[in-house]
Amino acid sequence: MGYAMTVTLRSDNLSSASSDGGSFSTPSADARCFALLPCAGSGSRAGTVGPKQYELVAGRPLVVHTLQAFAAVMRLCRVLVVVAPGDNFLPVDSARVEVADCGGTSRAASVFNGVNHLLAQGAWPHDWVLVHDAARCLITPMQINALIDACHNDAVGGLLALKLPDTLKVEQGGRVAATVDRGDKWLAQTPQMFRLGTLQAALADAAQQGFAGITDEASAIEATGLRPLLVPGSAQNFKVTYPEDFALADAILRSRP
Repeated sequence: MGYAMTVTLRSDNLSSASSDGGSFSTPSADARCFALLPCAGSGSRAGTVGPKQYELVAGRPLVVHTLQAFAAVMRLCRVLVVVAPGDNFLPVDSARVEVADCGGTSRAASVFNGVNHLLAQGAWPHDWVLVHDAARCLITPMQINALIDACHNDAVGGLLALKLPDTLKVEQGGRVAATVDRGDKWLAQTPQMFRLGTLQAALADAAQQGFAGITDEASAIEATGLRPLLVPGSAQNFKVTYPEDFALADAILRSRP
């Protein structure tokens, strides 16, 4: 099964990238920004027949909405979509988008393989990478640019996140055991933006333990002793995970201009 798609990406900032999607030339003095979309999961909780990222939402495969948001961000010089080996669902006709079938057995493994792929293709360790869940199809260019603005001069990097809006309970045996103070609690979102070299080293360390406890890029960075920046995100930037999420995402996308 396939879906013919053309993602139109402007080439205003493509002086450092080859026109055929191959390796990169020597970078400028400023660090470049890459995007990496892990798209190799099966989405078992979504209740779909196939991978949830390819389910139709507002008339298009879910991941296409995600790609269109990143396509509109002029500061990204390349978008890498990491799919499972042999996955040919997503043909893309764009010099700025590459689909690589180097996905791993977990999200962390897919990101690690994608980071290594970018570095092997000529990206530099001091370049930035924005890792984003393919299933967060409601991300907007404004939110992506806000993260870049907040992090591009930061020593560590950071992530979009949302302050916890609801009361948080601790459960024991199906009953409330305690109420947790939510004042300092945030819900992690994506994109998450870090230097390629820093993230590669953090994930290499985590790989030695089978990526145990690594649920996102920030957790890998935190394990090295660094403290990522929290950048306010949006409640609409949720990850499509359960069957009921598709209808909500569809309604939001159809309500946008």
